[in-house]
Amino acid sequence: MGRSQETFNKKEVRNKKEKKRKEKEKKRLARKDGDKSNSLDDMIAYVDANGNITDTPPDPTQKEEINIEDIEVSVPKADPNAKEDPVRKGTVSFFNDSKGYGFIRDSETKESVFVHINNVEGEIKEGNLVSFEVEMGQKGPTAVKVKQIK
Repeated sequence: MGRSQETFNKKEVRNKKEKKRKEKEKKRLARKDGDKSNSLDDMIAYVDANGNITDTPPDPTQKEEINIEDIEVSVPKADPNAKEDPVRKGTVSFFNDSKGYGFIRDSETKESVFVHINNVEGEIKEGNLVSFEVEMGQKGPTAVKVKQIK
């Protein structure tokens, strides 16, 4: 008695759901019966000498022996005999007189170093060649003892 009272729309929805369920079942069976082999050899990928991923194994004659002691995992230790000159040279890339700060571009490392007016000896402007020392400030490296080179 319940089905006789169904409207056309309800029948249509029920038929669509049934059709969708059958299609889904067909797809699942097709995937299951598919010609996929899940062997380990099919899943392995190799990296060639140029860093490209390939499916062919590398040539064993081209194998290169590497000494384990030659591998450096961390930053190499600094040579204690090599003393670095603390006084650096650079160019003032930006300086704001009203706010009292700026940046110096280091000549050697090409890094920008913050400079505050309190650490300047004399007067500096943008484009000036200066000598300075680097110390760690609150927010990173800061230039101190900044002097204009004439």
